[in-house]
Amino acid sequence: MTEAIINESAEQFSKRLKLPFTDYFLLARALTHRSYLNENRDAIEDNERLEFLGDAVLDFMVAEWLYNHFPEKKEGDLTRLRAALVHTDQLANFARKINLGAALRLGKGEIQAGGQDRTTLLCDAFEALIGALYLYGGLSSVKTFIEPLLNEVVDDIFQNHMDEDTKSRLQEWAQGHGFSAPKYILVAEQGPDHKKTFEMEVRIENKPFGRGTGSNKQSAEKSAAREALVDLGILEHN
Repeated sequence: MTEAIINESAEQFSKRLKLPFTDYFLLARALTHRSYLNENRDAIEDNERLEFLGDAVLDFMVAEWLYNHFPEKKEGDLTRLRAALVHTDQLANFARKINLGAALRLGKGEIQAGGQDRTTLLCDAFEALIGALYLYGGLSSVKTFIEPLLNEVVDDIFQNHMDEDTKSRLQEWAQGHGFSAPKYILVAEQGPDHKKTFEMEVRIENKPFGRGTGSNKQSAEKSAAREALVDLGILEHN
């Protein structure tokens, strides 16, 4: 996160991030939460329409970026990666990275409630910023702004979400071969309450396909699904 800044104007925000705006009316609208309008009747419009537009622009830009950067990945993997990169939590993290909260125009109640760092509010404002960038400078301006942020996180996102999605991939395989959905069975639980280890077995049509261990049931299930995918030849051994 950048150093703490509060009550930053749209112009200051734009110059700090080297955004292309020279007329700051559109940017100011992107930074205006509806709570601000309730207390400032001179404000004309909040950022919700820009948020709507930015959401669609982000989906397209991230999809195009992934398509170009991962030519070997199939549609399912690209879809999962895009979902991870445009997820509410991730967009809020992008917003924190650029200290977007410092420039938001919020109502007093929203400020007191911690709105400048609220995940959903930051996500919405980030999408509104993308919408404003698109209207002001087109897709090229959005691309210049978003690609460095994507480059910083994509490796971690790729590793984490490809690993986490082993259960979905195994389910897709099962359904594609006419089988029922995989079931996960707890086969062992060891250790004290504060440091338990779980062992899960994944079964398809009541046939064991793999086992995995983890510090919680969810991670053990993912590990079991990974073992099954390796045995099926879908994934390689680490």
